[in-house]
Amino acid sequence: MSVTHRLGRADVDRLHLALMLALTFSTGVVDAVGYLGLDRVFTGNMTGNVVLLGMALTGTTNLPILRPLLALGFFLAGAVVSARLVRRGDGWSGRVTGTLWLIAGLLTAIAAVLAFALQLDPELIGTVATSALGFAMGMQAALARRVKVTDVTTVVVTSTLTGLAADSRLAGGTGSLWVRRALAVVLISTGAAAGALALLVHVSLGVLVSAAITIVVASLGHTGHRARAEAAPAEA
Repeated sequence: MSVTHRLGRADVDRLHLALMLALTFSTGVVDAVGYLGLDRVFTGNMTGNVVLLGMALTGTTNLPILRPLLALGFFLAGAVVSARLVRRGDGWSGRVTGTLWLIAGLLTAIAAVLAFALQLDPELIGTVATSALGFAMGMQAALARRVKVTDVTTVVVTSTLTGLAADSRLAGGTGSLWVRRALAVVLISTGAAAGALALLVHVSLGVLVSAAITIVVASLGHTGHRARAEAAPAEA
């Protein structure tokens, strides 16, 4: 029996965890590009955009209004589209793989636009890019909900930090899942650092890196899904 045929449920769960953590890192990269490279816009962390909009709408700051508002709206639209594409249920599926390929294609297109067209009209292209990035991250967030890896949403870590503290032994809990929670926090922060460094080269580089990560995640996830499907008859 081949190695792929011996892929068990525990192996699948570990694979899905690793893949969602990779997407968490990718979100940090994209958010750094949006906030630092495209006029203080969060494209994955919508809590940040809501807070920024609240402050901007007072008129007492020079914070942007249009781009965060569009990113928020397109994020919601992306989540709706992704939820329609990926059926309800736990685990991976062909639809999850296909949706990830769509996200990767969208990210690649955004990177190309930023690389070759940003200088033509920085305001317009910047607005289009942040809106499209918000749409892609909305798709990713909804997809992560379908895969259902506990405490790894790929786009926010506030609830993850809450669980890390509230379930810790210091708080009288068992400290369960602390490793994945800590990794999610570290990886989104590390991704943001990587995105900030990528801006030293070009604003498109971080988006291209996120596209590459998404392609790898889609490929590995599909391979694991096929291996698990092939192993299922032998386990029955």
